[in-house]
Amino acid sequence: MTRILAAFAVAIAIAVASLDATGAGAAAAVDVNAGLPKIKLDVAGQRISVEVAATPPSRETGLMNRFSIPPDEGMVFVFPQPQPLSFWMRNTYAPLSIAFIDANGRILNVADMAPRTDDTHPSNGIALYALEMRQGWFRRHGIDAGALVKGLPPPSRE
Repeated sequence: MTRILAAFAVAIAIAVASLDATGAGAAAAVDVNAGLPKIKLDVAGQRISVEVAATPPSRETGLMNRFSIPPDEGMVFVFPQPQPLSFWMRNTYAPLSIAFIDANGRILNVADMAPRTDDTHPSNGIALYALEMRQGWFRRHGIDAGALVKGLPPPSRE
């Protein structure tokens, strides 16, 4: 019995060591946006609190490596100029819905996105913003293309 326990302990130690050697077990290897500014937005009369991703690194990381999003909270992605946008969900564990928004604050389209996929979700037009919320949030509030978003920040400088 002691040999079995000793062998098991050695197997666990090797497994843990190999995880740390590859970086998979190291906390520093996981990118999570932390400390981003938060603002309040009005989406067709619904008040929400969002983190602002306005730099290339914060937009690239987005909501990756998060396992849940609080109710009525999300992230707004702010770009330097209106352009066609496309998002995917690699390393994003929570199912999300995304609204692409033009420079006037009008929602162009809303899409549901499955977690941990490389499926692309494009804007239906030229967008300056993208707003990610818990999946189904827009549908539950009856919000779709044409709805107005108020309180958006100015275009990003980067």
